[in-house]
Amino acid sequence: MNTPPSAAEQPADPSGPANPSTPSDPSRPDTPGKHRLLRLRRAVAGLRPRMLAAFVAVAAISALATATLTYRAATNSTLDLTQDTTLDELRRRIDVLAPALPFPPTQAELNRLAGQLSGTGGFRDWRVLAAYGTTHSEWTQPVTVPPTLQSTVGAGHAAFQRFTADGHPWLAAGVPVTNATTGPIGSGTPSGLTVYAILPLDREQGAANEVLAGAAGAGVFAAVLAAGLALLAARQVLRPVRALGDAARALAQGRLDTRLTVTGHDELAQLSKTFNHTARTLQGTIEELRAVESQGRQFAADVSHELRTPLAAMLAVTDILDEDAEHLPADTATALRMISNETIRLTRLVNDLIEISRLDAGAAPLRTEAIDAAAAVRETLDLRGWSDRVDVDLPATLPTRLDPRRFDVIVANLVGNALRHGRPPVRLHLTTHGDDTDGDLVLTVTDRGPGIPPTELPHLFDRFYKADKARTRSEGSGLGLAIAQENARLHGGIIEAANSPAGGAVFTLVLPRGTASEDQ
Repeated sequence: MNTPPSAAEQPADPSGPANPSTPSDPSRPDTPGKHRLLRLRRAVAGLRPRMLAAFVAVAAISALATATLTYRAATNSTLDLTQDTTLDELRRRIDVLAPALPFPPTQAELNRLAGQLSGTGGFRDWRVLAAYGTTHSEWTQPVTVPPTLQSTVGAGHAAFQRFTADGHPWLAAGVPVTNATTGPIGSGTPSGLTVYAILPLDREQGAANEVLAGAAGAGVFAAVLAAGLALLAARQVLRPVRALGDAARALAQGRLDTRLTVTGHDELAQLSKTFNHTARTLQGTIEELRAVESQGRQFAADVSHELRTPLAAMLAVTDILDEDAEHLPADTATALRMISNETIRLTRLVNDLIEISRLDAGAAPLRTEAIDAAAAVRETLDLRGWSDRVDVDLPATLPTRLDPRRFDVIVANLVGNALRHGRPPVRLHLTTHGDDTDGDLVLTVTDRGPGIPPTELPHLFDRFYKADKARTRSEGSGLGLAIAQENARLHGGIIEAANSPAGGAVFTLVLPRGTASEDQ
């Protein structure tokens, strides 16, 4: 008797269970929670963490792929060698022992054959099961031959199958024995005798695990190395980026002479050169605009100053002529009053231009002193003859520290604006907000006019702006509210305009009390 030709050898079940030693994919860490502090989110979203994550991810994926391929190649190579060697060794032993076996064999002869084939001698420590029909040798092992393998070997094919039992990997190989003599059975025909060898694959599994552990260690080392390279690369990239950000912030704060140091010839160096060129161009443009603006302001201031002397003379003349206007012809008197009114208007415009020039040049000093704000408001109204035209709600006394002249200008502009463009009654309310000594002084002026169109509100304090475009001529110069706002800012306050729910415009002046600068 001998074994069938090797060409008949085939796996018992190509679609059978997968290699039990193949490791499962490692579990991934849970994603971070959605509720994070704002600073942590900004840190995670930065360029450095993203570069670090990208480098580590590429290294981890590469190491995982390499480890998987290495593990599979090493495992398959080891198992294939074990399977082929097992079949060859089993076939060789059968070729030696089977010819001496009486046929058909008895239970005792099958036990003897299995005992001779089993043991630790030879290739491996395997256990053999010899079967003939329904009779087979004694079997005391904890695992049994898989039914799929028995079916394949019973059909006359040598085969093997890997399986898992009791938590351990096993290999089962089966060889059908044929009649090699010219007896009644016939040469090469199946004899009905099959031999199975089962051996553990713990050693092969251990070797595969060592390969996997080595690959995992290499992957961890690659990830750590990638993290170090990422930090180094991020440092090299972020340093000029951070410098560019600092320079951009300095430029936004008005430091137009900010420049970057250009090193190298890479893209970041080109970006630094572009920034420096942009900063130089911007600096030149702004300096040119500032020069033009300064020249314009100086021109307006010079013209205004030059006009003051002739205007003063004209006012003196018109005052004298006004006294005799009733003795002149009607047409002459009318023309004289028109000249007088226009001279007064031109004088007011020149004075406003001079004041605006001083404010723009920072040459408008704030001379504060301790005053009674309520009394100051009464004086402003009495001086201009408005006391009987304005309903006032003033406290008995309201001590504060203000520049009396500038406070007078603010109140006069707000009340005069309400009287000219609103409808009576015009109300003025003065109170405080906050602490009695260090709180804010709040003055509101309201009227019952048509109010201010919402589109005009943002522009009320612009210079030469008039809400009524059809009102090309008026007593106002278009500078009153702008001057009032600038005087409020000198005190550290502000003026706000709005529409009252009951109708009409509301102007609110808020000035700090007791925090104004000392006399200058």
